Amino acid sequence: MTASQFVSWNSAAGIGTLMLDRAPLNIMNIVMLREMEGALTAAAEDESLRVMLVRAKGNMFSAGVDVADHTAEKVGEMIPLVDRVCTALAGFPAPTLAAVHGHALGGGCEIALSCDLIVAAENAKFGQPEIKLATVAPVASMLLPGVIGYRRSAELLFTGEPVTASAAVKMGMITRAIPAEEFDTAVETLAGRLQELSAPTLRMCKRALRVGAQAGMGSAAALERLYLDELMATEDAHEGLAAFMEKRRPDWKHR
Repeated sequence: MTASQFVSWNSAAGIGTLMLDRAPLNIMNIVMLREMEGALTAAAEDESLRVMLVRAKGNMFSAGVDVADHTAEKVGEMIPLVDRVCTALAGFPAPTLAAVHGHALGGGCEIALSCDLIVAAENAKFGQPEIKLATVAPVASMLLPGVIGYRRSAELLFTGEPVTASAAVKMGMITRAIPAEEFDTAVETLAGRLQELSAPTLRMCKRALRVGAQAGMGSAAALERLYLDELMATEDAHEGLAAFMEKRRPDWKHR
């Protein structure tokens, strides 16, 4: 395990975990954001990862970025830091899974939105209350319209009102809402399903998904080359096909 003042990360059997640890509300200050950026940079070098979990200790996932770091003398460092952390999550080589309990608000919601999958306890809430402080949510403004559409994004960002996990599922904002008593088991089960798969194939699948989300069918040629030139050059692609035809479990080499 690699630990800093407010963040830790570890890798075990193909599952990485980035843990936010500034209890009780995991309010992110500049120091914590720097630590998150450093942990994600280090974790991205671990090619064995099949999934990176983003979790939090304390009462909630994160109540956002420290208001004290929005002041004129600090905001010039804080905003680019938030952007870099969210970009690191969105572009992380392996799939990312945010496990949200309590609430994910402001920058905390943006951290979750930057992940590929979001699983939340049913009593969790998601929101971007920045407008109530006469500020805006830059990352959410970029990500939400492509995820839930312009109209719903406008309502969330203009009003600053949070939504429940169940409502977030219905609008396509998060992946699943789980009863609180089943939350940890559900997160472990989903991570375990990814753990059983081929690491390089998961990484190429994420690349293909990101390209498709940005360019739609206009990305067909690039995805063909990814499939033919890179995917089919891996041992696991041939092993997966052989195992299916031979009716046996695949023996992944993760290369």
